Amino acid sequence: MADTEQPEGVGEPQGRHVIYCGVCTLPPEYCEYGGTVKKCQDWLQKAHPPLYEVIWSPEALEAATASLSIEAQKRAAKDAQKKAAQAEKAEQKQADKIANSVVTIKRVERNKRKFVTAVSGLEAFGLDLKKVAKEFGKKFATGSSVTKVPSGGEEIVVQGDVSDEIEEFLLEKYKDIPEDNIELVDDKKKKGASAG
Repeated sequence: MADTEQPEGVGEPQGRHVIYCGVCTLPPEYCEYGGTVKKCQDWLQKAHPPLYEVIWSPEALEAATASLSIEAQKRAAKDAQKKAAQAEKAEQKQADKIANSVVTIKRVERNKRKFVTAVSGLEAFGLDLKKVAKEFGKKFATGSSVTKVPSGGEEIVVQGDVSDEIEEFLLEKYKDIPEDNIELVDDKKKKGASAG
C-alpha cells in the first residue's frame, strides 16, 4: 500500500548547479536587489558571459519589461537609476573613508627596557584583526593579540619593539594601505613616575 510506482525515466533527484555572484554572493538573478549592481554585472560579464547575456543583455531587459505598463516601465527605470546612484555614492563614501583612515603604529614602554607595539586603524581597510595579529606573531616570532581600547575600538598589541618592521610588513603585504596613511608614534612613560 505504501509503495507507489514512479514513472520510468524519473530516477533519483538530481542536484542543481547554482552559480553565486563573486561580489554580493547572491545568485546572479538577484544581484539587482543588492547594493552593488554595477560591480556584480562586471563580475558576471567576465566570469560567466553566457549567463550575463541571458540576464543583462538589452534584449533580455527589454523582454523582462515588455509585459509592464508604460508607467511601470518608467518607475522601473527611475528605480534602477536611483539604485545606481546610491551604489555609486556608497562606493565614493568607502573610498573617502579609506583615504582619510590612518593606521597608527605606537611603541609603548612597559618596564625599563621592555616595549610593546600597538597597531590601530587597520579595520578601516577591511582587514580581519585576528588574522593580521596571527600573521604578526608568525612573522616577528612574538606574542600578538587583539585588545579592546577604552575609546571603543580594537588594536593589535605585539610584544617587542617592532614598529619599523610592522610598517614595512604592512606596506609589503597589504597594498591597499597607502604609505602616507601609516603613522609611527613613540609613547614613553613619564620619567618622574619611575624615579620614585
